[in-house]
Amino acid sequence: MADRVLVLDESRAARQFLCRVLRQGLPGDTEIAEADGVGVARRLLGLDAGADGPAALDAAGFALVVLEPDTTDGAGARLLADLASITVRKIVATVHGDDEHLRAALRLGIDGYMLKQDPQDVWIDALRRLDHGQPALSPAVVRRLMQCFATLGPGNAGSDGDVAAPHLIPAPLHLGHLTARESEVLTYLSKGFTIREISELLGIRWFTVNDHIKAIYRKLEVSSRAEAAVLAAKQGLV
Repeated sequence: MADRVLVLDESRAARQFLCRVLRQGLPGDTEIAEADGVGVARRLLGLDAGADGPAALDAAGFALVVLEPDTTDGAGARLLADLASITVRKIVATVHGDDEHLRAALRLGIDGYMLKQDPQDVWIDALRRLDHGQPALSPAVVRRLMQCFATLGPGNAGSDGDVAAPHLIPAPLHLGHLTARESEVLTYLSKGFTIREISELLGIRWFTVNDHIKAIYRKLEVSSRAEAAVLAAKQGLV
């Protein structure tokens, strides 16, 4: 896990709660920085106007950002979108568990979606899973995703035989589109193995694993490990 973590939330009480669970759920030497607004967060991340995004973020040394995208100025969502193309872990910490907010965040390749109302022990457990390469998901979010994938069953087929798409996921997903190797990579990915670990287990180069992951995301029409993991669990791969 990263040495530096950034917490962005306009609420002081929320920041205090998040910092508390981060200190308990992450290694003791983790440095936590706080931002009470998007402007402060962007400066800390080195993403203010004119900065070279990825290079600046690497220089800042942050590898995990925990943020509430729903800010009063609307800039939080833009920051999350800007971070989508940068190699940094991202956990959304919000009170919104509805389809609209969840779908928007998942499409940006986040590594976790937690609700602020989740108990402290749930947060700590999720953070420890994240440290082992697994997505940090609120139990309520997992249930919602499972319900959505459940609607892809044959009982939801229309008169023309097509499967009705659920609210959260816009189109049916099928693991049958994956090659045998891609299914193998998906299984390991869903169990929390890193790209390097998967490459060692399968005896292939890490960049080959990365190519397989890109193909998996494209074929399953997902954009994050969290979505892929839920689908794999639904299909009994994990």
